[in-house]
Amino acid sequence: MRRMVWGAVAGLAVAVGSCQLLPEKYAVNAPLGHLLFSRGADAPDAETVEARIRAPAGFTVGVWADGLPNVRMLRFTPAGDLLASLPRAGEVVLLERDADGDGASDGRRPLLADLDRPHGLDLHDGWLYVAEMGAVARVRFDAEARQVGGAPERVVTGLPSGGNHWTRTVRFGPDGWLYVSIGSSCNVCIERDPRRAALVRYRPDGSGEEIHATGLRNAVGFDWRPDTGELYATDNGRDLLGDDFPPCELNRIERGGFYGWPFANGDRIPDPDLGAGREREIADSIPPVHGFRAHNAPLGIAFARGGRVPEAYRGAALVALHGSWNRTRKDGYRVVSLHWGPGGIEERDFLVGFEQDGHVIGRPVDVAEGPDGAFYVSDDYAGVVYRVAFEGGGARGSAAAPARREISGDPLGSLDAAERTARAARGESLYQAHACAACHGAEPPPGVVAKPLAGLAGRHDLASLEALLATPTPPMPALPLSPVERRDLAVYLFERHP
Repeated sequence: MRRMVWGAVAGLAVAVGSCQLLPEKYAVNAPLGHLLFSRGADAPDAETVEARIRAPAGFTVGVWADGLPNVRMLRFTPAGDLLASLPRAGEVVLLERDADGDGASDGRRPLLADLDRPHGLDLHDGWLYVAEMGAVARVRFDAEARQVGGAPERVVTGLPSGGNHWTRTVRFGPDGWLYVSIGSSCNVCIERDPRRAALVRYRPDGSGEEIHATGLRNAVGFDWRPDTGELYATDNGRDLLGDDFPPCELNRIERGGFYGWPFANGDRIPDPDLGAGREREIADSIPPVHGFRAHNAPLGIAFARGGRVPEAYRGAALVALHGSWNRTRKDGYRVVSLHWGPGGIEERDFLVGFEQDGHVIGRPVDVAEGPDGAFYVSDDYAGVVYRVAFEGGGARGSAAAPARREISGDPLGSLDAAERTARAARGESLYQAHACAACHGAEPPPGVVAKPLAGLAGRHDLASLEALLATPTPPMPALPLSPVERRDLAVYLFERHP
């Protein structure tokens, strides 16, 4: 029980198996609002966007849609609307195109609900495909009517679920196959299921399962380079080896390729815990084609394809760096562009300012190129989608953030006094059993910054706090709680930290 909790904090030395770890290796330094028990930050207003968020010369930045808690992956429809996944809410929503020209989405429509942590999205042959934690579902989708038809059918089932990396991403390749990325269950370990830490592909009907590439610890984003057809995937390096190692990765994916994890990190450097005796596997592994800084957590990647994109960015890839948590000084929290040239791949800043002097207002997740030539960036910390547009391509200026719904009232108002008391008592036992005070108490362990819980009622209602407990943001551990236990713990937290 205790090992599971320390999987996110300093005491993970037991799980890592090393007794010579430096203090910085244990650093838990996530954004205050995203570490535990918060929906994140408020959507920034136009003044904050203007002051903080910066793009290259010629581009403007504005909040295009907000009120999207934990918004993750994006996909444009043929009609110019934007689909977005909300894993914590179990929903997929449609954000209407900006027909009135005010620089913001014209509205939000629910498409699918009651899904199991929906994440990756793609459209193929009249179907909307959605990657859930343990399955891939599809449903008929009419882009012009902005609606789905019928109930989703799960064409792939039985995917390994749970663990540290529960998100699944789906994309259709140029070959017509459905590719699914499945992250590892752990920081570093030997997986029992070969589909873990791998890229797996299927025919559109879910048949023909084939493990396409392995050794990819958590390849959340992948895309095909337009001019060559090569497949590239981001990958998150392991934690608890210090501030500056190992690098996160961009890998050029080959069919049958092995990319090193868990035996090697970066350019075939043996892992200190599992590399010994694995010299052959390490020698046969494929090193990354580009290294991001350690713990930057590259997620979504999108190659620029449209003719309305500025010349300097055509053929470049935009990558969302979600940002570090296992680092003494925060790093990442930006979108970068990757440019292929004779000397290799050059990384340049594209969208910065989400983190400034340790203060975080956003965490980029995915990038999508719109039919208008603008780039759209999801931010699961502030619950917004940004629009980054080139002025020479008819871009509009920054739009004021739409009004955000505030949570008010008693989140436990629907419970009678007896139920509140009983649930709070059981929740307190859970809080103590899972050593939650390790991150939230007055005296945290060395290397851990205490994260206060005061003011929960201003950030959550009962349902959203339960959802966060079910789908936590790293480094918060995923506790093995039943739905009843999640509610008990949530009630206790509201009673203690209103």
